[in-house]
Parts: sequence; structure tokens; C-alpha cells
Amino acid sequence: MRLFRLIPLYMALALGANAALATDAETLAPLRDGSLKRLILHKEPKPVEAVEFELEDDGGTASLADYKGKYVLLNFWATWCAPCRKEMPQIAELQDEFGGEKFEVLTLATGRNSPAGIKKFFDENGIDNLPRHQDPKQAVAREMGVIGLPITVIIDPEGNEIARLIGDAEWNSDSAKAIISTLVEANS
Repeated sequence: MRLFRLIPLYMALALGANAALATDAETLAPLRDGSLKRLILHKEPKPVEAVEFELEDDGGTASLADYKGKYVLLNFWATWCAPCRKEMPQIAELQDEFGGEKFEVLTLATGRNSPAGIKKFFDENGIDNLPRHQDPKQAVAREMGVIGLPITVIIDPEGNEIARLIGDAEWNSDSAKAIISTLVEANS
């Protein structure tokens, strides 16, 4: 049933709908269903500061500015977070299906999470396609107003926050995939 409601959108995209329109909150709003109804779509993009975080394993650093040019699904999580354990495999599915030059899932373990604990978390949940980056001093989380976990933020190719979901969601749902598909198509 949900699929039939999405057919007009897919047809519009296939016929070359305006890319700017495809990322408009009014266009994405009807795609929200189930737990994705809580996805807050910003009417105006919000700039994201280039605060550094730690890269997995090598001790280097990066910032969100390093991801400009693609849509990023940024997930703030922690090893002790039960809802994070539930949704992380679903987020990994999005990376499998859409990850590439136009879209990437970025996971940031915020707060006190040991590298060994993060690796164990990923191993226990069968996740091998997502980064194990860290925000140990919560610099990125603080800058972005993260008040609890999990929080997932969608960032556009210009480096602006366009949407935010507080709490866990079904990231492998038809709704989530339709939203990401629409964004990826708009970035063609």
C-alpha cells in the first residue's frame, strides 16, 4: 500500500524533476511514515560547523566539512545505548544500498566509548560497513545540540543540516529508503 503512494514521486524523479524541489521539506514530508514521521525536516538548511572528531584506528581527525559533496546520514550513538543497538544494523543497510559518491552513513560514538568496546559492538551486531569514528569529548555532539542518544542528522552536499530525528527509527523501512533515494537522485 505504501509503495503505491510513493509511485508518483518516483515517476517525477524519473522524468527529471527539479533537483532543488526534490530536497525541499514539502517534497520529503509525505515520504515520512511509521517511526520516520518523527523526522524533523528544516524549512531552511542549517549550517554545520567543521568541528573535528577522531577517525577509527589511526588516531587521525576529520570534520564534517570533509564530507561535502554528498548527503550524509550522521548517527550519534554509544555502546551502552540500547536503541542504538537496535537501529545500527538498519543504518548499515542504508549504507549497503545507497552508499557511494552521493551518500554516506557516518557514525560517531559520542562520549566515553573505548575503541575495543566499539569494535565489540559492531562485531556483535554484524556491522562491517560503517566507520567506527569517535567524538570522545562530545565536541561535535555539543556543537550540534545533541541532547540524548541516538540522534540522526541528515546533512546536504553543501554541509548543511536539513533534517534531524531524535531517538531510534526503522532506518531500513520503505519510508527511510524513499527519503534517501529522493535525496540521492536529487544529487545526480
